[in-house]
Amino acid sequence: MLRILLGTQLRRLRQEKKISRHDAGYAIRASHAKISRMELGQVSFKRRDVDDLLKLYGVDDPQQREALLGLISSANAQGWWHKYGDVLPQWFGVYVGLEESASVIRTYEVQFVPGLLQSEGYARSVIRLSRTATSDDDVDSRVMMRMHRQRRFMEPQAPRLWAVIDEAVLHRPYGDAEVMRGQIEHLIEMALRPNITIQIATFAMGGHPAAGGPFSILRFPTPQLPDVVYLEQLSSALYFDKYEDTNRYSQTMDHLATQAPPPSATEGILRGFLERYP
Repeated sequence: MLRILLGTQLRRLRQEKKISRHDAGYAIRASHAKISRMELGQVSFKRRDVDDLLKLYGVDDPQQREALLGLISSANAQGWWHKYGDVLPQWFGVYVGLEESASVIRTYEVQFVPGLLQSEGYARSVIRLSRTATSDDDVDSRVMMRMHRQRRFMEPQAPRLWAVIDEAVLHRPYGDAEVMRGQIEHLIEMALRPNITIQIATFAMGGHPAAGGPFSILRFPTPQLPDVVYLEQLSSALYFDKYEDTNRYSQTMDHLATQAPPPSATEGILRGFLERYP
């Protein structure tokens, strides 16, 4: 997916300068067919080739250049999640790759606590419900992968995570009282982190524009890469990167965040639910 996104930006830059694939290929000592494959994300990228193309396309801003060049290693490399390939569906592997490169993630969830905010005990209870987790080893691997995904949000210069969680999630128990209490305490702790914002979409809000279901919006460090909307389904996922789609979801998330109680109210709401799990 990162190769596709980078290739899309290279194609846009080339077309803006009205440069043919043949001339672009000549600039990097290659054929027009290679330019086509690069723009479609079908091949890996060499830094020298991308650097030469950016010069040809008149991209002189050092920050913009480094942002695009910095994606090359991520686009080419096999990520840490590939070692979980035996339990990781291919369609979700694409999402994890995007998540690793995102600078901002906004997510709305209606059934589970978002994976990036799950405690280990809660994650284990949720994963055990999956019919695709066929053994204890499968469950352990999936829990480990979920915990690994969270590490990036604890590091210096961590990406920003903004989660709106429907109140129904807190009413639905996964695991025993100890697991649920641990999960709610974990949410309170995570909400204190400077890069994490959590809001609870309470029942008192009534109807809201996100009634269609959960979704996530991923934004990347450079404005040249489009936002990506991720919709997870039972055994597959949908990805949108066209502006008319992503803008609609962004507006929906903005409305949700405006209608829900502010982040400053989150701790009080969560502590109210702690009383249910003594």
